[in-house]
Amino acid sequence: MKIKIDKLDVLFSQVIRGRAGGVCEYCGKPKRLECSHFVGRRKRATRWDTDNACGLCFSCHQYLDEHPYEHVAFWKKRIGSEKLEALVRKGNTIVKIDREEVGDMYRCRADDGLVFSAFADELARS
Repeated sequence: MKIKIDKLDVLFSQVIRGRAGGVCEYCGKPKRLECSHFVGRRKRATRWDTDNACGLCFSCHQYLDEHPYEHVAFWKKRIGSEKLEALVRKGNTIVKIDREEVGDMYRCRADDGLVFSAFADELARS
């Protein structure tokens, strides 16, 4: 079943791709990026968590999706084993998240840079 992509998903993807600066976080090449999640978007507890997303080119995104061992190894290297385990646990937690709560999460992360502040402001308006 295809997961509906809404305005919040589009904004989140822009933040993640902007954070990567146009460079694939796997191969390191400057390419057009996609927002890749470790824990799938179906899990609302981690859907908009910046620790759960990175900017990947199409080829690397496809490769990691099709090679689960390399996928896990990449994420362990990227955020560490403990943080990855916590992310998976969080993803398996049933929660109800509303837009205001997600916006609050990004307001708390405003010190991460202007992109996150702009994202929080846009969420507040939607």
